[in-house]
Amino acid sequence: MKNNRRNFIKTTAIAGIGLGLVGNVYSENSKIDLSKGGRIGIIGLDTSHVVAFTQGINESPDRPEYKGYKVVAAYPTKGSADMSSSIDRLAGFTDKLRNMGVEIVNSIDDLLKKVDVVLLESVDGRRHLKEVLPVLKSGKRMFIDKPVSNNLAGAIAIYEASKKYNAPVFSCSSTRFAPATLKIVNGKESVGKILSANTFCPAGKAIEHLDMAFYGIHGIESLFTFMGSGCKEVVRFSTSKNDTVVGTWNDDRIGIFNGIPKGGKGGFGGTVFGDSGNEEKIKILAGYDPLLVEIIKYFRTGIVPVSPEQTIEIFAFMKAADESKLKGGKPISLESVLQKAKKDISQLI
Repeated sequence: MKNNRRNFIKTTAIAGIGLGLVGNVYSENSKIDLSKGGRIGIIGLDTSHVVAFTQGINESPDRPEYKGYKVVAAYPTKGSADMSSSIDRLAGFTDKLRNMGVEIVNSIDDLLKKVDVVLLESVDGRRHLKEVLPVLKSGKRMFIDKPVSNNLAGAIAIYEASKKYNAPVFSCSSTRFAPATLKIVNGKESVGKILSANTFCPAGKAIEHLDMAFYGIHGIESLFTFMGSGCKEVVRFSTSKNDTVVGTWNDDRIGIFNGIPKGGKGGFGGTVFGDSGNEEKIKILAGYDPLLVEIIKYFRTGIVPVSPEQTIEIFAFMKAADESKLKGGKPISLESVLQKAKKDISQLI
């Protein structure tokens, strides 16, 4: 087991894994053919995403991208008493799904008996590892809503478990698939090779989470969609009014994330600088539909659209940002926080 863990961590090396958009195919323990559809189950009903996702899928049964798929059951979980964004919304969203015809069940085990694929939607990333394991053991394909975990070690542990049980899983923010972003990444806008990018969004925090994991991850996910993998070092400039994280990539490109200052006007956006043009005022958030399309495509094929390596690198970026803040803006390498996380995951598994 120790050798397997060591080999898995080794795969999180941050060089040469590109945009993470080349799919990885996992074989599945279940022999169910999901190419024509499947029953979707939800774990965690303490986020507005569960209503939006269920409406998006169930109310468009004839749409080709969703055809054959339907949310049929959900397990609310108990929520997190120390997180108001969880416990205060749990009952309301549970009632909404029940009124939409979704069966509410009493446990994850009960849910797994009734569904073919799973959306893990619990808003509290601290709970994800525990909630993930029974789904992985069942072999069912699963999407984990952001954040995949509350910290770097937890994210690594989840992907290690995914490999151990040979069960596919992916996680990302909906910003990754915003149409305006993909036009640039896929070369349909005339920016050429991306030399630098700057993204921004609100950066509200949650208890016992990396500072940027709960909400800032939306802008950071977008930053990595533009820049690709290969960030080697992070510096964070943090004051009572501003929070800026600057990453340096292996090829000396620079990517910047700005958390919107408290009291500032909200929004999600970015700017990209290329060798043949620049693109400003990019809308990096365009609703949930582009993400849902990718989730259902993944359910059908088992091909993950975002690599574990890039998601782990995003968490290393956020962990390094926290370390830089603690050390007064000192540059922190992603390799150093990954090495530390290697020691921490043994306490989680």
